[in-house]
Amino acid sequence: MSKLSPVKWSELVRRLRALGFEGPFAGGKHPYMVRDDLVLRIPNPHRREIGPDLLARILRQAKVSRREWERAK
Repeated sequence: MSKLSPVKWSELVRRLRALGFEGPFAGGKHPYMVRDDLVLRIPNPHRREIGPDLLARILRQAKVSRREWERAK
């Protein structure tokens, strides 16, 4: 399995939408996305890319495998 590479915020949102998430919605300090009964907080949009470590934590919370993530391109 290939390593995760950094992604832009817009790419994160696009792929999560392809995986069935809705949003992002404004909420508190961070936006969030929803799929069924799962609410996933995502980082605020910023100029820098989302690194592999943070991306791995987001995918784990979203219950998305790396294989699913790669297919969602």
